Amino acid sequence: MAAMSDVVAVWEVALSDGVHKVQFEHGTTTGKRVVTVDNKELLRRNWMFKLVGKESFTIGKGHKAVIFIEAVSGFAYQYTLDVDGKSLEKFIENRSKTSKTWTLTLDGVDTRIVLEKDTMDIWCNGKQMETAGEFVDDGTETHFTVGNHGCYVKAVSSGKRKDGIVHSLIVDGSEIPEALE
Repeated sequence: MAAMSDVVAVWEVALSDGVHKVQFEHGTTTGKRVVTVDNKELLRRNWMFKLVGKESFTIGKGHKAVIFIEAVSGFAYQYTLDVDGKSLEKFIENRSKTSKTWTLTLDGVDTRIVLEKDTMDIWCNGKQMETAGEFVDDGTETHFTVGNHGCYVKAVSSGKRKDGIVHSLIVDGSEIPEALE
């Protein structure tokens, strides 16, 4: 039977197409390295003599990810994940400026809707939605449907330069509060 588990790090990465779970196994006695994303093994190396280094792979729709393996002291190691060339913390911070996420239950299904602010693309549960934009008195509305629910993202100027544009999600006439991921 195999050793318990050499899983040394687990990260959650929220992208437009969903929240991805990245798991890293590092066998410091065997030199084994395994990268798993959403329970799918993406990379496996056995008998690596060098215990430090990095492993590169892709998450979601083409986001480049790198796990860095560094020795801290003696037999202790530190594992860090970079996404698109930024530390995970910086990547998440940057994503909160470039996207907005709402989670709600529609017809008994947990639903995650993401707006990419730069392109105004809208994703629902990992699929990019067909949208129709229209100008309204105080801004724009980007309409789409989920099942038989009429939805739109409303973009309105906050009137303050620092805050820029305020985006809100309206489903069946009700505003949905933003999710914090």
